[in-house]
Amino acid sequence: MQDSTPVAIIGAGPAGLAVAACLRQAGLDFVILEKEHQVAPAWRRHYERVHLHTTKRYSSLPFVPFPKHYPRYVPRNLFIDYLDDYAHRFDLRPRFGETISAITRDGRGWRVEATSGPLSAWHVVIASGYNSEPLRPEFAGIENFKGKTLHSADYSNATPFAGQSVLVIGMGNTGAEIALDLAEGGARPTISVRGGVHIVPRELFGVPIQMVGMATRFGPQRVNDALFPVILDLVLGRLDKYGLTRPKQGLLQQIALASRIPVIDVGTLGKIREGTIKVAPDIAEISERGARFVDGRQGEFDAILFATGYRPAYARFLEPGIEPGPSGVNARASDLGLYLVGFHNAVTGLLREIGIEAQAIADDIRHRRNRKKAAEALPV
Repeated sequence: MQDSTPVAIIGAGPAGLAVAACLRQAGLDFVILEKEHQVAPAWRRHYERVHLHTTKRYSSLPFVPFPKHYPRYVPRNLFIDYLDDYAHRFDLRPRFGETISAITRDGRGWRVEATSGPLSAWHVVIASGYNSEPLRPEFAGIENFKGKTLHSADYSNATPFAGQSVLVIGMGNTGAEIALDLAEGGARPTISVRGGVHIVPRELFGVPIQMVGMATRFGPQRVNDALFPVILDLVLGRLDKYGLTRPKQGLLQQIALASRIPVIDVGTLGKIREGTIKVAPDIAEISERGARFVDGRQGEFDAILFATGYRPAYARFLEPGIEPGPSGVNARASDLGLYLVGFHNAVTGLLREIGIEAQAIADDIRHRRNRKKAAEALPV
């Protein structure tokens, strides 16, 4: 007999745990399916020095604030402890080792094909994470490079690279912070920056940049995007002399249109000013010993690290033709009974958005279930 559940949650990271806790509080049954063998596997794989870039006040999951003794910006190890405690508190017991191969329509509900067999669900919540599959773009000549290559997903700490020259491709938050880690660990990093990049301090005049971002929601985007460069030049100085230029899109416009969060500086700019971290433009070609850049410069490197981002993986197991709505609750998600959570990179912070989305999804499922029960109870 095919197993069934009111709600199938795909993924046991922060988003999946948050939805499950909200469903538990609403008195709804569910099953969490996780391909790894522990909760929050992606966070356990993150490089060691990573901290939340958003404050603990606005980054906790529903119902459970971070402990008071946690620092304002929670480090990776404490966040993992928090997630473990969160799962225990709400008695969340994922089915581990469950890889999803397909999610298809099944009458008015859904059929989830998992490692242990098919699961029938009235509702499906996809919480498999924005950073599911590492992206590693091709570069001319990369096959000729004699040194080590790796994606940031495989980077742990700077110890293996001490004394080496390392090319970091990409200056998002991950690339910038790994370059800082390498510099502090005795390596000689160079960041290759393709196009422009928005950079903000972690705190602006003592106020967390997340809270500044939250305040911008109450003003016109165009006005804020015009003001930010003026303010940031005063705070950070002119960065173009270091090879760091801004994109044509404004900071808030880029977040809204491309879900690209600015680089939140935690010390990288200081190392760039010192010359400890070098900045180079886009790569024209990789050679046996290094790289040639689009401005004609060449450099020799012992290793190349791809900080080139990730993509979500859910499209590959969804039935062809099924297009879920945006992350959170919306008319399409509600009608389909198919929800995304944790896929909205907002200026207010991803974890804050996850908490809001999780509660809204649980409320929507509860209302729909109650309406269905009421309809079934009506006399024929």
